[in-house]
Amino acid sequence: MIAASPGRAGAPVVVELPRRSGAPTVAVPPRGGRTLPAVGLRTKWIRPVVLACLVATATSGCGLSAEIDRERDPGRTSAPDPVPSVVGTDAAHAPHAAGTSTGDPLVIVVPGAPKALPLQQDRGCPPSGLRLDAGPVDAAMGLRGMTLTLTDCGKRPYKVNGHPAVTHVLDGEGAPITGVHSVVGTDKVPMAPADPGPEPFTLHPGDSARAVLYWRMAAQYGTYLRVAPQKGQDAVILRLPAFLDIGPDNTLGTTAWAPAS
Repeated sequence: MIAASPGRAGAPVVVELPRRSGAPTVAVPPRGGRTLPAVGLRTKWIRPVVLACLVATATSGCGLSAEIDRERDPGRTSAPDPVPSVVGTDAAHAPHAAGTSTGDPLVIVVPGAPKALPLQQDRGCPPSGLRLDAGPVDAAMGLRGMTLTLTDCGKRPYKVNGHPAVTHVLDGEGAPITGVHSVVGTDKVPMAPADPGPEPFTLHPGDSARAVLYWRMAAQYGTYLRVAPQKGQDAVILRLPAFLDIGPDNTLGTTAWAPAS
């Protein structure tokens, strides 16, 4: 409460502020009156109070918005606003090398580009005169199958008697997938069709042979296949038309080459 006591004409009107922490009485002159020395006391009292309020505002959020928040939620039960998700990076938060982490939420791990691989050319006939191609993946109840085709695109006949020699299944960066084993035949691949076994035959220029790769579904994808027409021959690397979901630990079985009908 503020109490104002009337006085004689020309006498100051005394306004009593609340007695908080020994607040002094301030004499305010009437309109048209001269400034009294008590105003100096008022200035000395207000200056530390304003300073204290500014400090409190900066340190404890006693501003208007903070006060409104306290009124809306006295018990501070509402959750804070979520931090917006990060979609990209800027120059100050450039991605680090694959497989590293800095704890900075702005860092996005970007896989490195595949290293240079000696891929078989997409079209035409390789210098060997033999071309290998991979077909689409067939899937049924966790069993996977992919057809390999061997074509004599050269000018000389080629004798066939055996299985394709798969040496590695490679991931998207060209690294071998850990624990994948290639075996001759299909006995070690559950539910795979039986391997008819090898029979000798000859591919003449323009002829083709086919074999099938079988494996069970797993979580890691293969992107490239290193394979040779037969054991002991030079291998080529094929970019597969579909992923081999075969890794990290699995068995890849192969049937023997057979003349394409």
